[in-house]
Amino acid sequence: MSEPVYRLPPDEDSERITINMGPSHPATHGVLRLVLELDGEVVRSCKPDLGYLHRGFEKIAENKTWQQFMTWTDRMDYLAPISNNTAYALAVEKLLGIEVPRRCKDLRVILCEMARISAHLLWLGTHALDLGAMTVFFYTFQQREYLYDLFEKLTGARLTTSTIRIGGMARDASAEWLGEVGQWNKQIVKIYDECEGLLTRNRIWVDRTRDIGVMSAEDAIAMSLSGPVLRASGVEWDLRRAQPYLSYPDYDFEIPVGTVGDTYDRYLVRIEEMRQSSRIIEQALASIPDGPINADAPKVVLPPKEKVLTSMEDLIHHFIILTEGIHPPEGEVYHAIEAPKGELGFYIVSDGAPSAYRCRIRAGAFVNLQSVERMALGHMVADVVAIIGSLDPVMGEVDR
Repeated sequence: MSEPVYRLPPDEDSERITINMGPSHPATHGVLRLVLELDGEVVRSCKPDLGYLHRGFEKIAENKTWQQFMTWTDRMDYLAPISNNTAYALAVEKLLGIEVPRRCKDLRVILCEMARISAHLLWLGTHALDLGAMTVFFYTFQQREYLYDLFEKLTGARLTTSTIRIGGMARDASAEWLGEVGQWNKQIVKIYDECEGLLTRNRIWVDRTRDIGVMSAEDAIAMSLSGPVLRASGVEWDLRRAQPYLSYPDYDFEIPVGTVGDTYDRYLVRIEEMRQSSRIIEQALASIPDGPINADAPKVVLPPKEKVLTSMEDLIHHFIILTEGIHPPEGEVYHAIEAPKGELGFYIVSDGAPSAYRCRIRAGAFVNLQSVERMALGHMVADVVAIIGSLDPVMGEVDR
């Protein structure tokens, strides 16, 4: 079957022109090319053209050891690298049949929700800037700087953190760091209110986003959309609830959904998602227990440095893991998480070697981006900018 091309019926009296929007265009949020067929300023057909990054992450995963590929996952959705780390680690841990301790689960939840807020803050600031609202950009990027400071204190890096490990985490969080996260989490709630005060009832913002790029629930499901784009169409589907992982079942939070499925609904859903993320972080900080952060799996998890220097058995495990890698059993698994862009899943096949035999990544941004074809039809060129922004694509994840 040939792939569908969404196209409005021809108008005999019109003269059409084909233009390229991107791959070098600030409103495409990366190297995305849209081939637009226009009747004046009205979009008559829209064809996304992908692949300009040539990343090849899936093939790289088959040529790096299981642990080495962790750093590459940072470079997919680089606005939420810890979410990528966690999704990959959970898939390999599922293959190995190991479970991390409760403290590690809670820390991963805290970091994943901080990453969700960070990604949504950048989306909100740049989306507003695309449509002419500059003040919101300063609010959101100030908060992202606070977040980067917190990430740096824990991991030593601001962007590509690589702090998650197969079977645990690279380092534990101190009580002081957890306290700083709690203080930041309390004050950012006011920023959500500030941004909503600037946009939600702003006449220009409403006119630019309401009834723009409508996606029905039926079409969203048929196109396998996920994340905020799916929920904005009225579908209450969130993997943190539908297919629970880590310690999410123990937290009380709501899943925001839209009613129309337009650009305005996608904005409202992400705003409320940030509030719910702050709610989850508050509960996780209050309940996180003391204890180890790594699973009791000496053939998978590197032993503590002090034991390596004092115990021959731990020294041997350390040497074997770093030189030969880990050897999961033969088999195949799929594990997905609710990442900021939607369902981020890793399908991995093992033949017992220290590298994956096959790795396939289900990227939410890639699948969601196909909907731009249908959403753009009948709208103006300026509306395409709003639609792309509402999808929140990150091309590092799209061209994985």
